[in-house]
Amino acid sequence: MIIRSRIAPTPSGLLHLGNAINFVLTWLMVCKAGGMLRLRIDDADCLRTKPEYLEDIFRQLDWLGIAWDEGPTGPDDFRRRFSQQLRLERYREFLAELRRLGHLYPCGCSRRMIRSLAPEGVYPGFCRERSVGPGASWAGQAQRVRVPQGSVLRVEGQEVALCKAMGDFVLWRKEDLPAYQLVSLVDDLDDRINCIVRGQDLLASTAAQLFLAGLHGDNSFAETVFRHHPLVRGEDGRKLSKSDGALSLAALRARGCSRVLVYEAVAKQAGIDPVGVDTLEDLFLRFGETS
Repeated sequence: MIIRSRIAPTPSGLLHLGNAINFVLTWLMVCKAGGMLRLRIDDADCLRTKPEYLEDIFRQLDWLGIAWDEGPTGPDDFRRRFSQQLRLERYREFLAELRRLGHLYPCGCSRRMIRSLAPEGVYPGFCRERSVGPGASWAGQAQRVRVPQGSVLRVEGQEVALCKAMGDFVLWRKEDLPAYQLVSLVDDLDDRINCIVRGQDLLASTAAQLFLAGLHGDNSFAETVFRHHPLVRGEDGRKLSKSDGALSLAALRARGCSRVLVYEAVAKQAGIDPVGVDTLEDLFLRFGETS
């Protein structure tokens, strides 16, 4: 079986070191296995997408030396042929099937209300018992999937209690936009992705997408190989994230940092002695070694 994987940056901020490490790790795994790598840019959340962030993705991937086999060649090609905004009807079809099967319900709860009544962040199902018959109103409301109590999924040898980790999570937002869990799953199914490299913080997302695929009857997704690597953290110990203003690759480059900084960080993640790892080729030749 040919490995098919993807890197999936979001144009909602400048790429940072954590993104770079994930992308290089994915590239190494795919190249070592003689597989296919796809560039998928997650712009379903068009409210947070900015042109400068899209351009930064291609600029930094070029700087890192990462090549891909499928996907856009640049910003214009992405907008013309690959944007997730062009696939909204496909996402609606997937959602409609889940609704037809009775797995969804409309939710009018605001984020402020949820935070005040469920400070742990897991939606407690306030709207679960609302009528969802033929006359039910869905317009202007989020659409949530019912996650039964006791729902536990096994991901990379770990048990994830999805009902506790995410509760009844949103699949379609009240702004009439698809949510990440639905979009990511549908694209991976359509692109025949069978190997996904993610940070450990996305373990619950993996469980959520396995759960959705099962509800929809897409059994192939259960055969996907997942690799969840340790989180990349900043000097303050917090995980790097765009929303937290993590130091970007563009800023590192402006300070005079070279790609060696990234390659050494990848080597450490992969259990390779970083001494002498100066190029992407060095990493490729030594990938799979243990320190």
